[in-house]
Amino acid sequence: MTSLLPFDDFRDLLANLPAPDTVAEARVRALFAKAEKWTNSLGRIEDVAAWLAKWSGRAPPAVTRASMAVFAGNHGVVRHGVSPRPVAATAEAVELCAAGGAAINQICIANDLGLKVFDLALHIPTDDITEDAALDERGCAATMAFGMEAIAGGTDLLCLGDLGVGNSTVAAALFAALFGGRGVDWVGPGSGADAAMQARKAEVVDMALAFHDGHLGDPLEVLRRLGGREFAAIAGAILAARMQRIPVLLDGLAATAAAAVLHAANPAAIDHCLLAGLSPDPAHALAAGRLGLHPLLDLGISHGEGAGAALAAGLVKAAALTSSGMAAAVRG
Repeated sequence: MTSLLPFDDFRDLLANLPAPDTVAEARVRALFAKAEKWTNSLGRIEDVAAWLAKWSGRAPPAVTRASMAVFAGNHGVVRHGVSPRPVAATAEAVELCAAGGAAINQICIANDLGLKVFDLALHIPTDDITEDAALDERGCAATMAFGMEAIAGGTDLLCLGDLGVGNSTVAAALFAALFGGRGVDWVGPGSGADAAMQARKAEVVDMALAFHDGHLGDPLEVLRRLGGREFAAIAGAILAARMQRIPVLLDGLAATAAAAVLHAANPAAIDHCLLAGLSPDPAHALAAGRLGLHPLLDLGISHGEGAGAALAAGLVKAAALTSSGMAAAVRG
């Protein structure tokens, strides 16, 4: 039967998530226990390898086709002066990635990651969330479906990042709607906002929450009303990866906010995700804590582009190799 509402297919997926492979996870932990080392001496490396096994179903795990997907979107709320950067900076960043000159290009080369950068109608910013929904339901669902294309072509580790002027304000609005609080509780410097601009960001978030009051009980409604195209696409990518048992690395406020939407719909929806690192924005640590996400890296990165996830991918690949190499020695 064809669904009547655009979000129905996503609600069905969220209600029928694949379970983890706990047998594969237990096998990896058992192999580490038999290896020539003292108990838990490799710390989180052991946990990461077990996580890979649990969500890929391979024990010992392997990462041979890791990929980085960066989603770029623009926001109508920027007209309120919530970012020190012009809207055009989003497209300029995408062009730099396409030319191979961005930080993410170099990190992907270093860690052997495939890179896809998705331009999400940058010439058409979403509607201003202080006076309208960012997207209608059909547009939001279509963008989520487009985000699911991040796994097209095959991957065994999906890294997710974003580009979008003003999207730290949008993320703050999503966090406030999902977790409670006011704008002042969730806004931060973003890409360099001073105290006055941060106060303006907080006011804008409160205006958006007030405008949409009474319509924020459903997480997918929160996404379409207060989010944006990169947020919707990242949510779709996370969900597609889960359905195909692909482990995910999240990077940045936008990816964390998109994950928060799915978590609100089903707390198990992001169990296959790890957080690469925390940006210096205080809201990121607060949101990560609410979601039970513990960052792999502590490098103070706020650059965007998924740089943190691409860096963390190297650590994840090393964890997989450590597990497989030590397992081979145990068998020997």
